[in-house]
Amino acid sequence: MSRPPRQQPGLEPRGRPAPTLRQASLGVKSVPYSTSPLLAERTPPWRSRLVVGLIGLAFAGLLARAVWVQAVRDEFYQAQGEARFVHKQALPASRGQVLDRHGQPLAQSVSMPSVHVELGTFAADVAQRKAMAQLLGMKPAELDDRLDGKGTVLVRRHVDEATWQALHAWTREQKVRGVHAQREFARRWPEGEAAAHVVGFTNPDGEGLEGIELAFDERLQAVPGQQTVVRDRLGRVIEHLGDRSTLPQPGQDITLSIDAKVQFFAYQRLREAVQEHGAQSGSAVVLDARSGEILALANYPSYDPARRRGTPPAAMRNRAITDTFEPGSTMKPFTAALAIDSGRFKATTPIPTAPGSIVVGGWPIRDVHTYGVLSVAEVIQKSSNVGTVKMSFELPAREMWEQYDKVGFGQKPRIGFPGAATGRLRPWKSWYPVEKATMSYGYGLSVSLLQLARAYTVFARDGEVIPVTLERTERPAAGTPVLKAETARQVREMLREAAGDHGTAPKAQTIGYSVGGKSVTARKQVG
Repeated sequence: MSRPPRQQPGLEPRGRPAPTLRQASLGVKSVPYSTSPLLAERTPPWRSRLVVGLIGLAFAGLLARAVWVQAVRDEFYQAQGEARFVHKQALPASRGQVLDRHGQPLAQSVSMPSVHVELGTFAADVAQRKAMAQLLGMKPAELDDRLDGKGTVLVRRHVDEATWQALHAWTREQKVRGVHAQREFARRWPEGEAAAHVVGFTNPDGEGLEGIELAFDERLQAVPGQQTVVRDRLGRVIEHLGDRSTLPQPGQDITLSIDAKVQFFAYQRLREAVQEHGAQSGSAVVLDARSGEILALANYPSYDPARRRGTPPAAMRNRAITDTFEPGSTMKPFTAALAIDSGRFKATTPIPTAPGSIVVGGWPIRDVHTYGVLSVAEVIQKSSNVGTVKMSFELPAREMWEQYDKVGFGQKPRIGFPGAATGRLRPWKSWYPVEKATMSYGYGLSVSLLQLARAYTVFARDGEVIPVTLERTERPAAGTPVLKAETARQVREMLREAAGDHGTAPKAQTIGYSVGGKSVTARKQVG
């Protein structure tokens, strides 16, 4: 019987792998994967069906959800998505210009940057915030208040271009993100304080608050557009949806009757006169007697519409239109015109004025000087109160009231300007004899400077009074007859004499022009 061959140490028989150290230590026999008893066990059919069924249900659920989201409730989910990422940006539109009669801008809108900060991406330390506030001309505490919020906040509105460029360069240097500019329109008034009371001003949102800006606000207003954009979660614009945007519509331009040059010189001379005589205020109205257009309307003191902070309310009042006063001796030409037009007097009719005073209803009425006998023309030239009162004795109160009413006293001027005063003209039936006398030379009624200027067109237009306008017109205005043409020409000659060498206003003469006018000294109650 032969023995099996002796095996050398460390060698295993062929066909069997050597056991690992761990298998050897545990005494576990190595079983090949192909002969594993687990593979010999048959999988129950229900288990495979369950797995396949679960997978099928999962796909069915996904399919049902897709149908629900994309077909059944697609509008809802689209709306929710748009609410989170689709935004509408306003596209600012330019407010209409206010132009003078030659097309020179009196008010216009210019595009300026407004600084916004996206708080989601903005990060700056205390020193950087302080530097940023300094660049914007703000106090650090004010800037901190503006940055206390969420989303995108407006930090400074309508900064000049140089300020924005400096800030933009600083943010790049300091690597401060989230600061950007949005262009907006800001209102500017090139003529400044010279035309401030005519043009007025707006608020920062471009809404008229005074003057023409308020009177024609509806026509000047622009209609902003809208731009639809898609933003990411950091607020950055990643897509423009042009098909869902609307274009802005600029406002309508308004061309005024004002002549910018006449307006400037009227204001300049008015300011000099007020300062020279130490007056509290002054006003001037320049009318074109052919068309009724207002060429200039100036007041002093005035203000700068772009820098109104700290301006006293009195300086912002358009005194030529809103303030009324007793017109005094400027009423005497109307009394003389009615006296001549009625046939009761002629320009040469003598009127005794000595001894320079007269008593009516117990009240004395005096002249500055004793003139003796004066003609009607000389009464106007010398501005005699006594002579005017004696003419009024022959004029019925009703006729005087009707003439005052026809030239526009006691009526609101129809110029569409805010705050235009009506003045005061009491019914003639309530006049006492002394009131009738004082009204003949300008006491007992009140008018605005614009009303008085319009009334004087009756002498410039040969007896017709015309409506006045602040808008430019190409056609002469149609007048309303008040006096006979010959009467108006006679009174116009009296006004020329009143402004002549022997009248009360010789300094009104201007080289190269024929000047007529009437001086006035009126007492007013103070307090």
